[in-house]
Amino acid sequence: MDNDVIPGTQSVARAARLLRLVSSSGTDGLTVPDAAERAGLTRPTAHRLLSALRHEGLVDLDDRTTRWVAGPELYLMGTVAAARYDVTGIGRDIVRSLAVRTEESAFLSVRRGDETVCILREEGSFPIRSFVLSEGVRFPLGVASAGLAILAFLPPHDVDAYLERHPDLADRFGSAHAPVRLRTRLRETAERGYALNPGLIVGGSWGLGAAVFDRDGYPQWALSLTGVEFRFAGERRAELGRILLAHAHQLSTRIAAGAR
Repeated sequence: MDNDVIPGTQSVARAARLLRLVSSSGTDGLTVPDAAERAGLTRPTAHRLLSALRHEGLVDLDDRTTRWVAGPELYLMGTVAAARYDVTGIGRDIVRSLAVRTEESAFLSVRRGDETVCILREEGSFPIRSFVLSEGVRFPLGVASAGLAILAFLPPHDVDAYLERHPDLADRFGSAHAPVRLRTRLRETAERGYALNPGLIVGGSWGLGAAVFDRDGYPQWALSLTGVEFRFAGERRAELGRILLAHAHQLSTRIAAGAR
């Protein structure tokens, strides 16, 4: 049976969308109007679904701020899923090493469908930092440096399909994400080995990203660095890229070896 005609499919999809939005908001949470707007729902529908999710313990309502946050049951389910899907256990020291070596903020992100989700952050010692990324923050592929690195190493037909599914990237994130310009950046990323985001999300905040591959050679994660523009200039950018690629290769090797 087609998913479009399975009873309740639309409600499940809407609830899942709200769960992703709430979880990505971190400890700040979301108001009902914010959740409704970002999920493309009416406020009554968003409130009804959030209330149902709260009844199941998947989200919770902070009575002080009236914002919706992740619930205890979501945490418990996440710990079970982590045993199979989470690589932070074998990647934490690599991310920490990357932050120490470069003095910049270092991140590990995972691909989830058409998005990347930041799952680990380590601060560098340089006092001026970028706060574009933190745990739980999501971006479409091809937007942040992590997602650009992953998309650049997907098969061409997957890239074509992704761009067809998301014709609004330029409207949402600026003209650098129009298909022709994005394809140019993908080609440059593949040739260079790592992605460069020259302040396209937040002005002055630059990022580098390198894909991390699973045992079959498929890009499923990415390591990335973010910092202020002058720290990513000239020869230092090239050196950061070399360090980043070395750490990404180390993590890919661990994953391929089946480390746990």
